[in-house]
Amino acid sequence: MLVTTSSPSSINCRGSVPQWLQSLLTEKFFNACLIHEEARKNEKNIFCLDCCTSFCPHCFPNHCSHRLLQIRRYVYHDVLRLDDAAKLIDCSSVQAYITNSAKVVFLKQRPQARQCRFSGNVCRTCDRALQDPYLFCSLSCKIDYLLRTQGSLCNNLLECNSLSLPDDAGLMMAPDGSLPEPIGSTSTSSGSSGYGGGSIGCWTMACTAATVVRKKRTSILTCHDNHQSPAHEPAKPICGPASEISMNRRKKTPHRAPLY
Repeated sequence: MLVTTSSPSSINCRGSVPQWLQSLLTEKFFNACLIHEEARKNEKNIFCLDCCTSFCPHCFPNHCSHRLLQIRRYVYHDVLRLDDAAKLIDCSSVQAYITNSAKVVFLKQRPQARQCRFSGNVCRTCDRALQDPYLFCSLSCKIDYLLRTQGSLCNNLLECNSLSLPDDAGLMMAPDGSLPEPIGSTSTSSGSSGYGGGSIGCWTMACTAATVVRKKRTSILTCHDNHQSPAHEPAKPICGPASEISMNRRKKTPHRAPLY
């Protein structure tokens, strides 16, 4: 989907901060969606600029024609892809980081355990250590600085008429309008899903292999006893567990090396 942007001067400057930006900076993401509380993957990690609210992937059909932002996590904090954020606001001088082969910027100011005493380049708002030539560690820090020094964001906001989710957002529509689960996904203890069967698939394969080995051992022992037993004596049944114990037992008593 194409994104149309225009010069910052075309932004309506009657309000210092637009409503969608206020909601974006104050919203709490990655909480469970109350509407889909029992569903898997119900974390609210998508923000709708038109509705000024966050929602989970199961709520996507209600916002599919709106301007959407995908919120990501990096070192336990909310981040935006730099390409997406740059369509809405001037992100120059905000330090970017690389995660999953994509550049991201922090959305909100991160708390610090103690006051930074770094003598080099620091954030103009929170004094966090930065690399040159960056001036801010997050979008929130830059917005606070602009409002404090210029009193307006008009020269930094961009007009975006359409904004869609990236291709790797994983949103697929089923014929009934729902979001199907990925094929072969299994739930883990943290609520996330894995592909390829995970530990459950490995356990199943191990049990299957053990069953095949057990059957093979039993058939070999049965054929051996039937061949050696006299014709007037019937073949004795072989007990599976006992035969396994006898097969795994050492042939001779182990001898320890002498101690010198």
